[in-house]
Amino acid sequence: MQAGALQGIKVLDLSRVLAGPWAGQMLADLGADVIKVERPCAGDDTRAWGPPWLKDAEGRDTRDAAYFFCANRNKRSVAIDIATPDGQALVRRLAAEADVLLENFKVGGLRQYGLDYESLKSVNPRLIYCSITGFGQDGPYAQRPGYDFLIQGMGGLMSVTGPAEVSREPGVAGEPLPEGQGPQKVGVALVDIMTGLYASIGVLAALQHRHATGEGQHIDLALLDVQVAALANQTANHLIGGLVPKRMGNAHPNIVPYQDFPTADGDMIVAVGNDAQFARLAESAGHAEWAGDDRFATNAARVANRAVLIPLLRQATVMRTTREWIERLEAAGVPCGPINRLDEVFADPQVVARGLRVDLPHPVAGTVPGVANPIRLSASPVAYRTAPPLLGQHTDEVLRDWLGD
Repeated sequence: MQAGALQGIKVLDLSRVLAGPWAGQMLADLGADVIKVERPCAGDDTRAWGPPWLKDAEGRDTRDAAYFFCANRNKRSVAIDIATPDGQALVRRLAAEADVLLENFKVGGLRQYGLDYESLKSVNPRLIYCSITGFGQDGPYAQRPGYDFLIQGMGGLMSVTGPAEVSREPGVAGEPLPEGQGPQKVGVALVDIMTGLYASIGVLAALQHRHATGEGQHIDLALLDVQVAALANQTANHLIGGLVPKRMGNAHPNIVPYQDFPTADGDMIVAVGNDAQFARLAESAGHAEWAGDDRFATNAARVANRAVLIPLLRQATVMRTTREWIERLEAAGVPCGPINRLDEVFADPQVVARGLRVDLPHPVAGTVPGVANPIRLSASPVAYRTAPPLLGQHTDEVLRDWLGD
């Protein structure tokens, strides 16, 4: 087996739930030795976030929820009670040997244990200490707890996610919309995931800085900062264009047509990115004349005349099945695709060919399925070494390997 890109890097992961563990799993996948510090008896919060539960080899529910298994591959678990003096002393000894520490306690939460950055910096000046919080280490909200759903709302993501906004009748502006018609959160904890990825990038940058200077540093990462940064073109539309983006359902604010369309037996996505693709779409729909129509010939014109074009396209798309449309549009070079359920995703030939499902040996379940890391490195590929660990599974092993105990 080839060595991972981060082989030799030691990571002490004091985080729990998703954002921090996602960063830890990323570093572990890349070859780092990631030690997950968990509370004795309870462990990471997500171990209890079931059902569904991992089943043992006889098909019985275990005490570990499926949620835990999405973000803790390739790690070793040690059980340490950091609320006790002995536990704090043990973590300090481990931190003295670590290259990186990940934590997502409230601001100042680890200071009472002597495990904050300044305390551990005195033990290990080369330590890269990554703090993940809801709102960052300063500012008026710094002491507030932060949760993905809350941040999706506060950071603007929900304001542009959900069914297209409708005009309310005069006098009823304060009445609630019907269930499901207002702002919507994304179907996964996307802010946590993005924060985990930004944390990984920050750690890699800090490792390079340490390589050049010998100095460790503190990384201050906030879910709210990440959410605002990740709004991409929507923030640019606002800051540069003076617009306040609104919910548009599955439509795109800057590109038309770029959304879902009904078919004879369901729905599909059409994602036209330029005028040549639109011309091919129009021809495939039996309306080649649309490409020469001044209202539709350019993307800017299509955006301006969205309300005219989209109904015309929908009248055409309902005449064939999803499969027929995809075959027809793919042959014409028009980006398109189905809207798959997860069972259909893992049956998709491309997903199968890319090996996106991985199965790892597990001491209780026999094997545990998971999703492959999407980073494909030619010289130092990701290695799937171990399944997410049992609580405290590696305590003795880690103390021997890191501390010689």
